[in-house]
Amino acid sequence: MVMEEILETASRLGIDLSQVDLDSLRLPPGEDFGIKSDDEDMNEEYPLEFDMGFGNIIVVDNLPVVPKEKFEKLEGVVRKIYGQIGVIKEDGFWMPVDPATQKTLGQCFIEYNTPREAELAREKTHNYKLDKSHVFAINMFDDIEKFLKVPDEWAPPETKPYTPGENLQQWLTDEKARDQFVVRSGSDTEVLWNDARHLKPDPVYKRAFWTESFVQWSPLGTYLATVHRQGTAVWGGATTFKQLMRYAHSQVKLIDFSPGERFLVTYSSHEPSNPRDTHRVVLNIFDVKTGKVMRDFKGNADEFVVGGTGGVTGVSWPVFRWGGGKDDKYFARIGKNVISVYETETFTLIGKKSIKVENIMDFSWSPTDPILALFVPELGGGNQPARVSLIQIPGKEEMRQKNLFSVSDCQMYWQSNGDYLAVKVDRYTKTKRSTYTGFELFRIKERDIPIEVLELENKNDKIIAFAWEPKGHRFAVIHGDSPKPDVSFYSMRTTHNTGRVSKLTTLKGKQANALYWSPAGRYIILAGLKGFNGQLEFYNVDELETMGVAEHFSATDIEWDPTGRYVATSVTSIHEMENGFNIWSFNGKLLYRILKDHFFQFLWRPRPPSFLSPEKEEEIFKNLKKYSKKYEAEDQDVSLLLSEQDREKRRRLKDEWDSCVNDWKKWHEEDRSERQSLRDGEASDEEEEYEAKEVEVEELLDVSEEVLAFEE
Repeated sequence: MVMEEILETASRLGIDLSQVDLDSLRLPPGEDFGIKSDDEDMNEEYPLEFDMGFGNIIVVDNLPVVPKEKFEKLEGVVRKIYGQIGVIKEDGFWMPVDPATQKTLGQCFIEYNTPREAELAREKTHNYKLDKSHVFAINMFDDIEKFLKVPDEWAPPETKPYTPGENLQQWLTDEKARDQFVVRSGSDTEVLWNDARHLKPDPVYKRAFWTESFVQWSPLGTYLATVHRQGTAVWGGATTFKQLMRYAHSQVKLIDFSPGERFLVTYSSHEPSNPRDTHRVVLNIFDVKTGKVMRDFKGNADEFVVGGTGGVTGVSWPVFRWGGGKDDKYFARIGKNVISVYETETFTLIGKKSIKVENIMDFSWSPTDPILALFVPELGGGNQPARVSLIQIPGKEEMRQKNLFSVSDCQMYWQSNGDYLAVKVDRYTKTKRSTYTGFELFRIKERDIPIEVLELENKNDKIIAFAWEPKGHRFAVIHGDSPKPDVSFYSMRTTHNTGRVSKLTTLKGKQANALYWSPAGRYIILAGLKGFNGQLEFYNVDELETMGVAEHFSATDIEWDPTGRYVATSVTSIHEMENGFNIWSFNGKLLYRILKDHFFQFLWRPRPPSFLSPEKEEEIFKNLKKYSKKYEAEDQDVSLLLSEQDREKRRRLKDEWDSCVNDWKKWHEEDRSERQSLRDGEASDEEEEYEAKEVEVEELLDVSEEVLAFEE
């Protein structure tokens, strides 16, 4: 603080500086003067990175060695190449000269406005072939110091003793077979057990400011990921949540795990230095266990906008879609007229080139097999029909193709086991003034992949929602017009004909616009969200009957627990009122309700797939009553315990009341003499000891005078 400011502040506060011995003042030690910041924990986890290096400078090697007379021409060529990538600073180009020969040294230094432009220049021009004899080698100027520190002699790395880590699946061994969930409200993030027997959540771990934007479970439930300005972190452990690994990615906005949890994709978008340019996108693929970047992708947002269902700043998310089941062997992205499929052994393109597909609009992976389903719209005004193709990876052979005519839109839905693919096709009528919808149903696991065409009885019905039964052969469709559309159930096989789709039933006039199957199949929730204000119907598809009807007003989200035993419905902070969540049984009984202000997220912790075979699961299901006796006895014990707790609560409340009454009586007795003096010596204030008398009181209400005239 300058002296003028000190004098001004002292004058404002009425302090006479001539009376103050400034040399006697002693400030607390340390840069923070002993005042600990609220963000100290975060700073310890993610140290702030200051841009104090030369990250905006690149070194270009393998340039031609030329004399001074050709210096200007070479500089012009190099500037033209690198000026297209970013803005080179004034005096930001230097090509050193050998003082002995007066020729260039075959390298130059280029300084950009931002480090991101320098990174892009390295990515775009490393191994750039200027001519047959000169292939550019690009390094960041900041890396030179790292290269200088490489020792001249190799030394073997230090061997660290092995220490076993915690069991990250410990939560699956819960004696009560409970599931966990995470909730985020206000500044707090909590992990809790769903203790449905005791009709309440049981706390596991709670932390304030655990994330700066959102949290996300890994697909198998091993890790909980948190997102911060400096990057992403994953947490887990046997008894508590410890930080297991960090992934540095500045300004990360979105994350996505591979299905088998081997890899983590992080995404960020950055403002361009030139307002005319699009946002710069950075994608990193990390190895989850080691934290190593396996591959990064950088470029303009325009390169990542094709396909997908949603994202930020125009970029579809997820940019990379994982295939090949839980082995995480392949991932792919859609580009202009291409599908780029990568394998995770080397993180390079399969066959070193992308699959060319003219005008490709969308694609999706089979959940279990390395099979791609591609959709290509009509071309040439309908002269070339739209088509859906199935491509086998890694061979890239086409397994099946179906041409589609008069198509306005197409959506693909895989069944969870990869047995079936439903393609919803919206077609134009002959007049092209309206559309109607049908389904192309692919039987993936059958010979030659037969295809069935399904049209609703009223093919002009609008399709509001479609959903496959998990691990099953049935699917549900909401169709018709609001406010009360119909819900139809179909099966891909019947008792008499396993190769034909058949309708099971149609439910008329339901207040529903979303379908939520139980993860175990059999049960489904017909939900009316948004305009339907949270209507819920719990339906048994085996018996084709409604189990229960309920309502969670203004519900925004519905999620089954991984076992299909319980359902959570929640109202997030999209709505200002009634924020919180409800836990229901599978048949629609409300178990408990938790209200939380500024409620943002509810996520069940996923469970890994069962090790039991389908046959063993079927056997357990058939003999469920035998296994359930143990749990029924435990439920009875819990019920008795809850009843005893309820009785104890009522007993405690009665004792508190009796104590309160006795205290009042004691006070009343102690105060008797004072009350008697206030009553002029009367001994009692009991009502029956007084003699009641009736007293008549006359009251003069009004007086008036009137002169009367008398005649004689």
